[in-house]
Amino acid sequence: MVQKRAVVRQSLPDVIVADLRQRILSGDLEEGALIRQEMLAEEYDVSRMPVREALKRLDAEGVVVFQNNRGATVTKHSLEEIAEIFDVRTLLEVDLFARAIPNMTDKHFAACERLLNEMDASYEAENVADWGPLNALYHRTLYEAAGRHLTEHLLERVALQANRYVSMHIHKLDQRDTASADHRALLDAARQGDVSLATTQLRQHLERTRDQVIALIKEARERAGD
Repeated sequence: MVQKRAVVRQSLPDVIVADLRQRILSGDLEEGALIRQEMLAEEYDVSRMPVREALKRLDAEGVVVFQNNRGATVTKHSLEEIAEIFDVRTLLEVDLFARAIPNMTDKHFAACERLLNEMDASYEAENVADWGPLNALYHRTLYEAAGRHLTEHLLERVALQANRYVSMHIHKLDQRDTASADHRALLDAARQGDVSLATTQLRQHLERTRDQVIALIKEARERAGD
């Protein structure tokens, strides 16, 4: 019997989008998995209309490929495409960070410090699922002072794809100490106003994450015979 998922009756597509997105980002719905509208409608105990709308929105985000009358499949990128996602993310984040640092205030530094402490606490408590969203929020907070809203919007879409692959392999990455040290070094460099040091460290941090994630995905696909 299909397990029902209770959803709030207001703004059903929004609720379904959020839940499906989380299931994809967490790896609960694997890349290439077929998502049928009728099965989702039964699972969420709703009509097909809000499910169809939710899948169209996720298609626009790039996390699924929607097909009329067939449902959708979870997007599966090639290794080259995944590398490109991370490279575009790096270009956008480094530019935002460079522009943000001269405008950062004690308020920004305090918000970043608070998030770093929450990230460390989530790992200590083995709430690894909380770490991914906190990590994304930390990076957004670092760049907030740039005031480049169009670039932030572009980054949000790219980061969604990148964070999906990071979340899928967060347990295997096991880089808590390295990531924590990297994040604190970024904040320290920003406090010092050293744009050159901060952007160099950020680029190295993002490129290391890219290389580790791609290596894990390649290994997993080879084991699966993909």
